[in-house]
Amino acid sequence: MTNITVAGTGYVGLVTGVCLAEVGHSITCVDNVQEKIDLLNKGISPIYEPNLDELIVKNHKEGKLAFTTDYRSAYANSDVIFIGVGTPENEDGSANLNYVYGVAKQIAQNITRDCLIVIKSTVPIGTNDRVEAFIKNYLKYDVKAEVASNPEFLAQGTAVRDTLYASRIVIGVESEHAKQVLTNIYKPFNQPILSMNRRSAEMVKYASNDFLALKISFVNDIANLCETVGANIEEVTNGMSYDSRIGNKFLNPGIGYGGSCFPKDTKALHWLAEEEGYVLRTIKAAIEVNEKQKFKLISKARSSFASFQGKKVAVLGLTFKPGTDDLREAPSISNIRLLLNEGAIVHAYDPVGIDNFKKIYPTQIVYEDSPEKVLEDADLCFIFTEWNEIKTIELKQFKEKMKTPFVYDGRNCFSLSDAKQAGINYHSIGRPEVREFEMALEESI
Repeated sequence: MTNITVAGTGYVGLVTGVCLAEVGHSITCVDNVQEKIDLLNKGISPIYEPNLDELIVKNHKEGKLAFTTDYRSAYANSDVIFIGVGTPENEDGSANLNYVYGVAKQIAQNITRDCLIVIKSTVPIGTNDRVEAFIKNYLKYDVKAEVASNPEFLAQGTAVRDTLYASRIVIGVESEHAKQVLTNIYKPFNQPILSMNRRSAEMVKYASNDFLALKISFVNDIANLCETVGANIEEVTNGMSYDSRIGNKFLNPGIGYGGSCFPKDTKALHWLAEEEGYVLRTIKAAIEVNEKQKFKLISKARSSFASFQGKKVAVLGLTFKPGTDDLREAPSISNIRLLLNEGAIVHAYDPVGIDNFKKIYPTQIVYEDSPEKVLEDADLCFIFTEWNEIKTIELKQFKEKMKTPFVYDGRNCFSLSDAKQAGINYHSIGRPEVREFEMALEESI
């Protein structure tokens, strides 16, 4: 039996370990944070991810999934070790590989048998080569250590499904042995396995994420132009989607992408290219468009509100997208910071993101447990996340509960006709504005 250890219990490591156990492998997940391990041993996931808790309990109970902080024993008995730790963004936009190298050193000093180390984390091109040389330099015992690349393509909110039912599995290897080991591990998934060299596998991950980020920024750019020339972005993207070369995915306009992948990976690849003396102009443009897009709603609101001082602002949605409690690069953060700095009184609602947001703003914001409470006597409302709990609000609630029903929707949650019928002043992205109470507002300021 192959002894598999997974280093890291964040999104990548934990989902990888749980899904490998689900298809029949015996998995030990290692983390240096005792509190996380204690939660996992109780069957509680430290991250919010649909269906993850159930699979943790199931596979832990069946004896296929274990959690520990004892990395020495875990690595010593491993045939294969997956590295799934974070690679956060440095100040200059490059990827911080401290966690990867920290785990690599622990592995080198503790493996007691030949071992394949699989880097699941998103790392710059060439990292697998450098980590392999690093590990060999620190080996304590006379064993063979080889490194392979196996990038993940999961999305927060659908991570379990994305892993169990992936469109493809990419493995980057430099030997037939590594290819065979990983092929055997992934055979139970019954998914296409694409084998290539390590640098190509590393590039596949960045190229895939950056292409999607580029597609989002392109649509947002076109949406902004639609507002200027009187076109409707929804009709435009619908027309585009019938072209099979374009498809209908990632064509929804909004206030920019966030999360742990797109912002970090676009900047990392842009930085890497510049280090190599090449400028990725398309990726640079995507980054610039996205940064400006985050404040699109604030810009719209300024045309009606000369100041946010003393205004009660309702915020619906805090996480960067629905289905996750992740706030990394969430547009809500920078927008709320601006609102607070200008003296706004912010009331916020999110079905799962409030606890994490309290770590940023523990007392400066009034948190409510329902959208209706947030809207009461509000001067204006911003929608930052398209949760179902928000999309299903009856539009008449905005009219009935708000002091002045000015709604700035960054995710186009509602139809223009419904907004007009409800009698609210509705502003969205790339679509004509619904202005019902402009005169009333001007008199109230």
